[in-house]
Amino acid sequence: MPKQPPLPWLEPGDAFPEITQAWGANSDAAGLLAAGGSLDVASLLLAYSHGIFPWYSQGQPILWWSTDPRMVLEVNRFKLHHSLKKTIQRFRADTRCEIRFDTAFDTVIKSCAHTERNGQGGTWIVPEMIAAYGDLHAAGHAHSVETWVDGELVGGLYCINIGRAVFGESMFAHRSDASKLALAALVCFCRANGVGFIDCQQNTGHLASLGAAEMPRFRFAALVKEAIALTPPAWRFDPLYWRHLLDT
Repeated sequence: MPKQPPLPWLEPGDAFPEITQAWGANSDAAGLLAAGGSLDVASLLLAYSHGIFPWYSQGQPILWWSTDPRMVLEVNRFKLHHSLKKTIQRFRADTRCEIRFDTAFDTVIKSCAHTERNGQGGTWIVPEMIAAYGDLHAAGHAHSVETWVDGELVGGLYCINIGRAVFGESMFAHRSDASKLALAALVCFCRANGVGFIDCQQNTGHLASLGAAEMPRFRFAALVKEAIALTPPAWRFDPLYWRHLLDT
């Protein structure tokens, strides 16, 4: 296996290396770009604006990644399976059910942190990440999409928004299909507001089944550069947005 170059160490406030310097596919940590730095709002916004994201476990330094290829859900390619369409129709017709944005961000991110996932020993949503994304939420760049039933939060996701770029982070569900409903609602919101894609970072079978696909990192970076220059949407969910899925 080819030897990887030394991993750059960042001090708080340092610029990120060019994403092309990330470790390659032959590495055990393909896509790893740098370590160290800070999770402050400015650093996170700079990272996401260049297609970089933090991902590390408790006890590790902050690790920054730029994967190639990148898993991306282009919202016009979302696969609305028949069973999910029926679930959305029932959800939409039930007055006890609703999608909310940003009413329980802290609960959503902590619920995501406590969700067990196949093949992962522990969570990457460590306390420092929860605090940092809470700051990003307070700054207006991190958002929660929440599935509520009869006054109870039963599922949801959180994401990052810069301009018209949306970067998905994590989902949770306490009831069947609750996270899928949140993702479908986010897709509807994106379609209604001129957001073309949702970054999914890494390939999973679940995301692929919903229409996400890998694209070369250079193409993803170009999409991000174009999207972040646009005016961000107003983060609210109108039930009329469901028509962007159900009427197609």
